[in-house]
Amino acid sequence: MVYKWVEYLQQRLLPSRCTLCLAADPSGLNLCRDCRADLPWLDRSCPRCALPLAAPSLPCGHCQTHRSALDRTLALFQYAPPVDVLIQQFKFGRSLHHARLFASLLAERVHDSAPPDCLIPVPLHPSRQRTRGFNQALEIARPLAKHLHCRLDHSSCRRTRATPAQSRLPATQRRRNLRGAFALTRPVDARHVALVDDVMTTGSTLEALAEVLRDAGVETVEAWVCARTVPGNAR
Repeated sequence: MVYKWVEYLQQRLLPSRCTLCLAADPSGLNLCRDCRADLPWLDRSCPRCALPLAAPSLPCGHCQTHRSALDRTLALFQYAPPVDVLIQQFKFGRSLHHARLFASLLAERVHDSAPPDCLIPVPLHPSRQRTRGFNQALEIARPLAKHLHCRLDHSSCRRTRATPAQSRLPATQRRRNLRGAFALTRPVDARHVALVDDVMTTGSTLEALAEVLRDAGVETVEAWVCARTVPGNAR
């Protein structure tokens, strides 16, 4: 697409600068060292739902008493400034270079973990993808798979219904909204899968997709996301 060529030329011809403070950025990821240190990192969180915890050795109380289709959830950040702005620029402003940044940071976080058999980006409904022009989860998963030397599977799962935007719905309605929203187009040849997405709010979307994969025989399903919405923080 035209905007991808424009982005490519900008990367080649213009010096890399930090998106947040415009300082020179030798890393090429458009995020300087000082701004990186100031991001709302989510270092201590529940290993199942990724909500903040003081001591994250065990799942939180809710996750200890409620079944989840996800074995593990990893989130880099709280969905708070300035990460929320970066994600909005990425999704709605077509700042696709942010995908390289998020992929690189996710790769750093998981490099010591057992690699999954494949990465599956959370699919968009075709109508929404046509409107947006791209699937933000796929844009993150593609460079992440290269970092990890991991297989990328973006065709085995599809979104069957054009559900309303989840961010506008309460938690109970989100779960109802997503029943039957995902399906497989073919068997998934993997025992261990990591789902990739930009933001986790209540986790309903990731849970719904994980349940479809579990029913298909996948043994371990993780969720890797850039940011986690924390109750009490504005989204």
